[in-house]
Amino acid sequence: MSETIRSFIAFDIDNELVLKRLSEVQNILINTGADLKLVKPQNIHVTLRFLGNISSPMVDFIHEEMKQIAFTPFEIELKSLGVFPSLKYARVVWAGIRKGADELMNIFNQLEPRLRSLGFKPDPKGFSPHLTIARVKTGRHKAELAKCVEDLADYEFGIIKADCLRLKKSVLTPKGPIYTTLREVCGG
Repeated sequence: MSETIRSFIAFDIDNELVLKRLSEVQNILINTGADLKLVKPQNIHVTLRFLGNISSPMVDFIHEEMKQIAFTPFEIELKSLGVFPSLKYARVVWAGIRKGADELMNIFNQLEPRLRSLGFKPDPKGFSPHLTIARVKTGRHKAELAKCVEDLADYEFGIIKADCLRLKKSVLTPKGPIYTTLREVCGG
């Protein structure tokens, strides 16, 4: 029996200044007293598609489909702070994407039919370009969290370069997930 691999396709954040700003905002969010599970800065990424559990042989099939995606490296401007699904019922705190959202949508739209041809079902949530920076565990101090998110709604995190689309492996551990790159396709 082959190993199953929990996986997703994403662009990594390689800009140290942007990671520092994301971490600073996470500290501000924690200081609201809200019950949050922060995403470790080194684990923050732009997810294009969560794949779930795949077989080892599927890695190469996905990589072959990723190679067919046409894109040139582009910039992503990270600006704004928000929550899903709403301020009243926050479950996820995210950093927004200004510039680069159209390019990400284009890559997603090329990728999605290729993944379906491999047997993946459409993502029921669709695609909304963002970076998850925290998950809300309970409603504790939700009013303080909502005010903080509103106050930081226009926060500028900076610009990252999206040059390599990566198929990532996610291993869940008690201390949080560990991500490793299985395959990558760099734009050119």
